[in-house]
Amino acid sequence: MPTPAAPAPPATRRTGALICVLVAVLALFATACGGGSTKTNTGTDATGSGGGAKAAATSNRLEPLTPSPKPQLPATVTSADGKKVTVQRADRIVPLSGSLSEIAFTLGLGKRVVARDITATFDQAKKLPVVTRNHDVSAENVLSLGPDLVLAETTSGPAEAMQQIRDAGVPVVVIDPAKGLDDVGTRIKAVAKTLGVPPAGRELTQRSQDRIAAVQKDIPARHGDKPRVAFLYLRGSASVYLIGGKESGATSLLQAAGAVDAGADSGLEKDFTAITSEALAKAAPDAILVMTKGLDSVGGTDGLVKIPGVAETPAGVDRRVVSVDDGVLLNYGPRTDQVLRSIVDQLYGKDGA
Repeated sequence: MPTPAAPAPPATRRTGALICVLVAVLALFATACGGGSTKTNTGTDATGSGGGAKAAATSNRLEPLTPSPKPQLPATVTSADGKKVTVQRADRIVPLSGSLSEIAFTLGLGKRVVARDITATFDQAKKLPVVTRNHDVSAENVLSLGPDLVLAETTSGPAEAMQQIRDAGVPVVVIDPAKGLDDVGTRIKAVAKTLGVPPAGRELTQRSQDRIAAVQKDIPARHGDKPRVAFLYLRGSASVYLIGGKESGATSLLQAAGAVDAGADSGLEKDFTAITSEALAKAAPDAILVMTKGLDSVGGTDGLVKIPGVAETPAGVDRRVVSVDDGVLLNYGPRTDQVLRSIVDQLYGKDGA
């Protein structure tokens, strides 16, 4: 497992911190690598051809609902930390994560968002001032913008900064993280209710679910076993090499893509376990799912197969690698259909092969 100085792997879903840690890691790499590119790895596609084909990419521009809804406030909601919060206004919104920013913008309320976390790298948010990095919240930076509402994650902190914002009279609503594909609508509706636009939340939820279902209809019919896919968490600069298990957050996404989570299926109950040759041999993945910047950090597919045990798996032999942008892979937000489409296209090939 990683040393204390290493970038943290995704936290377990049981602690409710997975999304927040993922976007924190994205922020680290966005700073080091120049920010919000959403291009996926271009070394080897998931068909194993090695021909430099581009993997499918998620769009870096959101598609907000139109017309923009008008918040009906005040609204009283129960924050994920158990507090009852009454939201009187939503004219100056500060989301403390890229995921929450994405939902607010896609609901059609982007013009009301006045700041962003460094992980909000989609096009519409790029010009906003950055007030948080890696969920290290500066109360002074937030309050300087005169917010009338702060949207937070369960791991937004430090606690002293969050309390300082509350003490200044600013409503802070904490949103529960998604645990899987079934929670896409739950998270969207929670944000929509907080912002006083429940009908927009229902509309966006339905749109998201319809688009996810449309992707699933395009999954090619297969004869025989489903492809086994192992989710690997990689940070080569810190020598962090982990394989995802039952609590990694990837299982429901892989199942929706018509695949088997090889780590979970091999008996890995925890979120992540250090990669060993034995663990990879037991998982026996036909393909490997990685975050794009994680793949880049080990030198692409050529570097990935040099990690002990990878080259001996069916995925390593065939060089079948599926890469998805760090900031959206396990976001379970309005772009989940694009994430699923990217996985399906890379895993099976756009021609259904």
